[in-house]
Amino acid sequence: MSDATAEKMTSAYIKIRAERSALSAKFKAEDDKLVRQQDVLKRALLDYCENHGLESVRTSAGLFFRSTKTKYWTSDWEAMHKFILEHNVPEFLDKRLNTSNIKQFLEENPNTVPDGLNIDKEYVISVRKK
Repeated sequence: MSDATAEKMTSAYIKIRAERSALSAKFKAEDDKLVRQQDVLKRALLDYCENHGLESVRTSAGLFFRSTKTKYWTSDWEAMHKFILEHNVPEFLDKRLNTSNIKQFLEENPNTVPDGLNIDKEYVISVRKK
């Protein structure tokens, strides 16, 4: 590949990235508007259920129902970690590894690799404007 070809490909890549960015921004703006409209409707449907003491409503357009969604989180990870160890409840945590922390550990301990750890590496290209 010649230097001129590499330059043309880099320029094309940057142009495509800019187009994609513009499309993405336009989509996000339009989608955000629709999400806000849906939120207003969801609030109204929840109010309808609450005001009429209903859990679900069937209409000719479709069915809507309310349910309880519960989220859990901690504001004190140290205390939560201690609790998990004390009560032997590792299932409180999602099965996901922290890439940054593992990378740092392996750099600091190159001869210590946990059993079952899989590592995938691939080359990627990053392109920046001048």
